[in-house]
Amino acid sequence: MFSHLADSRVIKSLGLVFGDIGTSPIYTISIILLVIKPSEQNIFGILSLIFWSLFFVITIQYVWLAMSVSSKGEGGTIVLKEVLLSHLKESSLVPPISFLAIIGICLFMGDGVITPAISILSAVEGIAFVPGLENLPGVILIGIAAVIAISLFSIQRRGTEQISWMFGPVMLLWFFLLSITGCIAIIHNPQILLALSPHYALEFLMEHGIISLLVLSAVVLCITGGEALYADMGHLGREPIMKAWYIVFPALMLSYLGQGAFVLEHGSMGSVLFSMVSTQIGVLYIPFLLLSVCATIIASQAMISGMFSIVYQGMTTRIIPKMKIDFTSSSMQSQIYIDTVNWLLLISVLLVMITFQSSEHLGAAYGLAVTGNMTISALMLLLIFYKKKDSVKVGIMSLLLLIDTTFLFASLTKLPHGGYWSLILAGVPFAIIVIFITGQKKLYTTLKPIPYNRFAERYNELYESVCKIPGAALYFTSDLKYVSPYIGTIFFQNNILYESNIFVSIRMTNHPFGISTYFQQEIEKGLSFFSIETGYLEFLDVESLLREHGINEKTIFYGIENIMSDKMIWNLFGIIKKVSPPFVQFYALPSEKIHGVITRFIM
Repeated sequence: MFSHLADSRVIKSLGLVFGDIGTSPIYTISIILLVIKPSEQNIFGILSLIFWSLFFVITIQYVWLAMSVSSKGEGGTIVLKEVLLSHLKESSLVPPISFLAIIGICLFMGDGVITPAISILSAVEGIAFVPGLENLPGVILIGIAAVIAISLFSIQRRGTEQISWMFGPVMLLWFFLLSITGCIAIIHNPQILLALSPHYALEFLMEHGIISLLVLSAVVLCITGGEALYADMGHLGREPIMKAWYIVFPALMLSYLGQGAFVLEHGSMGSVLFSMVSTQIGVLYIPFLLLSVCATIIASQAMISGMFSIVYQGMTTRIIPKMKIDFTSSSMQSQIYIDTVNWLLLISVLLVMITFQSSEHLGAAYGLAVTGNMTISALMLLLIFYKKKDSVKVGIMSLLLLIDTTFLFASLTKLPHGGYWSLILAGVPFAIIVIFITGQKKLYTTLKPIPYNRFAERYNELYESVCKIPGAALYFTSDLKYVSPYIGTIFFQNNILYESNIFVSIRMTNHPFGISTYFQQEIEKGLSFFSIETGYLEFLDVESLLREHGINEKTIFYGIENIMSDKMIWNLFGIIKKVSPPFVQFYALPSEKIHGVITRFIM
C-alpha cells in the first residue's frame, strides 16, 4: 500500500478527489446512531453495511466500472452522457437520456451546497469536546463555521494554486490518523473485525424491516463523494486515483470499525469520532481537531472547484447560460473562477447552516441528491455496457443499479425531515436550465437566418457598389449554410462593409478535448470563413487562434437578442439573456473592438 505514495499524483489525488468521502467518518456513525440503538447486533450490522456499500458503490461502480468508461481520460455526468449518446446515435432514448443528465447535473449542484455546510459544521462541532468548552452555545459554533465558509469562498477569486500543494499531504496525514485512532479502538475490541462479514448486513436488513430503510438513508453518508472520483478523473488520470483508493478505503474502514468498537465499550456520545479521539489522546485532541477543520475545508474546496467545472461544462455544451469566467492559474487552464456561482453558493451554504443549526439535522437532509446522481450514473453505465454487448458488466451493473435504487428509495424517507432541501437546491438550476434550453429552441425557430446563396448574391452586389472601411471585421455565425440575420442588418440595412470581412464559427464536438481550425480565404471577394471546432471541455483562447492564422481584426460584430413577450416564461428567458455576458466576452475577446447589434424578437 505504501509503495503507492511514491507517486506524487497519488498524494495529490488525496487532496483533490477524496476530501468529501474522506471526511465522512466525522459524522456518519453519529448520524446513523440517531436512528437506531447502539446494541452489539446493530453495530455489527451497521459496520457491515458501510463496508459493503463502500465496496460495491465506490470500488466496483466508480473505481472499476465508471473509470473504464471515459472519453480521453475524462469523467463525469456530461462525459457519461456524451459517451452513451455516441452509442445511441439517433435512438428515441436520446431525449430522455439528455434529460436525465440534466437532472444529474442539478442534483450535483444541490449536493454542492450541502457538502461544505455539513463538512465544516461537523468539524467545528468538535470544539465541544475541548475541556471547558463543552457547553459552548450552538449559535457560536454556527458563527465559527460561517466565518470559515466566508473566508474559504472569499479567497476563490485569487485562486488556490499557491496553497493547493498542501492539500495532498494534509489529507495523507488525516487518513493516517484515522487509521491509527481506529486501530487503537479495535485493539480493545478486536471481535469488531467480524463485522466485515456480509451476513451481518443481510441479517440486519431482514430483521429490521422499515427501520432498515431509515438506517440505509444514513449509511449513504459514507459514500458521498463517490461521484467526485469519476468527475475529477480528468485532472489526474485513472491510475493515481485507483492507487489512492487502496490507501483511503482501508483508512476509512479502520476508522469506522474503531468507532464501532468504541461505541460498544463506551456508548454513543455525540460525535463518535471526536469522542473516541479525545478519549485516546487527551491534550493532543486540539491539533487533531484543527486537522479535521483543515480536512473539511479541503473537502469543501474540492466541491467548489467541481461546481466551477460542471458549470463551465454546462456553458460550453449550451445547457447553462454563459457567465463571466476568470482563470486563476497561469500554469493550469482548468483552474477557473466564476463569480456568480461562487457567491450564490456561499449564500446557499450559509442559509443551509442557519436553517439546520447542526450537522445532525443536516445529516437528516443529506443524501437524496447523492443517491439520485448515483442512480442516474448507474443507469447510463448499464446502457453503455449493454450497447457494447459486455454481458458480464451488464449483469454487475444491474446489481449495482438495484443497490443504488434501494439507497435512493431509502433517502426518500428524509423528505419530511429536510430532504426536500436537496430538491429545492437542485430545482433552482433545473428551472434555469429548462427555461434557457426551451428559450434557445424557441429563439432559433423565431430567427430568420439568410440562406448563404441568397446572402452571397446580395453581398457581391453590395461589395462592388459601396465604399469599404479599411481593415478587417469579424462576424460570428453558426455556419456557412445560413447567415445570422444581424449580419444582414449590418450589411444590407446599414451598408457597413469592411475591406476584409471574416465569418467566424465556433462549434462544439462530441469529444471533451481537441481543437481544430480551418481558414478559407476569399470565399467571395472580401469575404473569408474561419472555423473552430473544439472539445466541450476545452478552455478556448479564440484571440490566440485568430492571431495564429494572421487575422488582426479592427472590429468584432455580434448579435444581441432583445426578447419581448407577454408570457412569463419568455420574459424570464429574456432576463437570463440580458444578465448573461455575450459569448464575445465569454471568450475574452478585446472589449475595445466589440460592437453588439440588437435584434428585437417577439415571442
